[in-house]
Amino acid sequence: MRDKNDRRRPETIPEDDFRLFDDFEDEIEDDEDQVGTPRSLMLVDRLIYATQEDDRRRPLLFQLRRAIVEDEMTFQEAREAIVEMQETIEKLTSPANRIGTLLGMPKKEVAHVIIGGSEYYANIDPQLDPAALKIGFSVLLNDAYVIVGELGYNTSGSIAKIADLMPDGRLRVGGEPAGLQSIILQRSTDLANAKLKVGDEIRMDPNSKVALERLEIQEAQDYYLEAVPDLPWSKVGGLDDTIELIKDTIELPILHPELFDTFQYAPPKGFLLHGPPGCGKTLIGKATAHNLTQRLSEEEGAEVEGCFLHIKGPEILNMWLGESERKVREIFQIAREKSKEGYLPFVFIDEAESILGTRRSFRSHNISNTVVPMFCAEMDGIESLQDVVIILATNRPDLIDPAILRPGRIDRKIKVTRPDKEASQAIFRIYLTPDLPLHPEVLDAHNGDAEAAVSYLIDQVTDQLFQRHEDNRFLEVALRSGRRDTIYRGDLCSGAIVDSIVQRAKESAIKRAIEGTTDGVGIRVEDLLEGALSEYRENDIFPPTDTVEDWLKLLDYDPENVVKVTPIRPEKSTRRKAASSVI
Repeated sequence: MRDKNDRRRPETIPEDDFRLFDDFEDEIEDDEDQVGTPRSLMLVDRLIYATQEDDRRRPLLFQLRRAIVEDEMTFQEAREAIVEMQETIEKLTSPANRIGTLLGMPKKEVAHVIIGGSEYYANIDPQLDPAALKIGFSVLLNDAYVIVGELGYNTSGSIAKIADLMPDGRLRVGGEPAGLQSIILQRSTDLANAKLKVGDEIRMDPNSKVALERLEIQEAQDYYLEAVPDLPWSKVGGLDDTIELIKDTIELPILHPELFDTFQYAPPKGFLLHGPPGCGKTLIGKATAHNLTQRLSEEEGAEVEGCFLHIKGPEILNMWLGESERKVREIFQIAREKSKEGYLPFVFIDEAESILGTRRSFRSHNISNTVVPMFCAEMDGIESLQDVVIILATNRPDLIDPAILRPGRIDRKIKVTRPDKEASQAIFRIYLTPDLPLHPEVLDAHNGDAEAAVSYLIDQVTDQLFQRHEDNRFLEVALRSGRRDTIYRGDLCSGAIVDSIVQRAKESAIKRAIEGTTDGVGIRVEDLLEGALSEYRENDIFPPTDTVEDWLKLLDYDPENVVKVTPIRPEKSTRRKAASSVI
């Protein structure tokens, strides 16, 4: 034992502790009622309160209080760590929850669920809000098969097509060539009031009991254009007679239905645009849609919206049996639905001969043997095609099945001919406008009048294009009668060629501007003439061989009367002349 004289004096207590305790004395009685305050700390506080300020034990009590507070903080951190560890252990050792699909709510706190093909009536955890549970939701069930959570709609699942709509809203899916067995589905909460139709694609839950989502068909998006192209008749040049025929065929019956009903006149269901490629068949189809909707809006005094279904013939072809026919049904279904919604739908089928070709009596399967009857059935179907405009375009009308072209289906056949010199000038004026940069020499020659300068340029290039001289000879056609016809470059002119000539002239002018030539920037006659020469020399629409079938797509001759088509090669004729002069 240490002697009393050897006892060390207590450590000096910081003034902060005294100050803290002085502030605490007034509230010590309230601290006794605080929840969570350690009892040992409360007892030390009482001892400090009971001792005098000059008591030598008082500093030791302050040190004890500080140690108790530090230990309590350490114990609290340890308790929290233990709780976290216990929760982790509980999670690691607890059994997994089952995931099921909610099929219904027969009672307020009872749910109808399916798990792995087995159905259950499960209770709902009181902590969950039953109103937040939707039919089709993936739900969590514990060992007692009580719903303890929801995961929302499953993001994956099988895809099927709707085959039929049941009277009570359920859906029959399957039965397509894909081989899916027909099953009945109920709708999820989000699809309860959705407008579904036969042919729509839906996504099912993993148990194949509920239709969760309607999927947009990508094929329909590819050829369906929400807005009609903005293309007035003024943008279609050199086809005045064709435009007038279209107005008489399509616009008048729709604009004056009462008058046509009085005469008991059945409006045509559709019309065929046929002619050489590049002459404006597709352009006319788009312009028809734009101008007809504009005229209807003016007549009815309200906005009439149209939709343009642009189908390229080869897009419908599919290697799987029945898929091409399904696409044909889908196209007409979309047109009918848009008509019921107040739109004016236009079905424009380009390259129609690729899918509506003449049927053959072969033992092997031919796509036209099934697509053509389906197309005819859709046009003659029970549902009327009123207010649906059908336009076919082709450069080989002789290859289209006669059943398609008979009256009552495609009632009007409108030929789009190649433009002559006057029509070509009208087309040139659409692409070669006075606001384009023109060469200073051309403008100076016409006193700065851009209109006169453009007319001069157009006259020069069309005169050169339609001249009947040796350099313009392009083809020689041998007929069955023994006659031989010479085709010149101007005879094969088209709107697409005119557009390309102007584009080539612009390229030449731009190149000179980039090079910084001093002779002026702008389009000149030489640019147009060189563009025309390059166009006929390089254009890919002209076949490189003398195969008759290839050239018949470009010529206006009856295919049965053509025996041979011989392209005239300028370089070959030049060599012949040189050889004869040497001899």
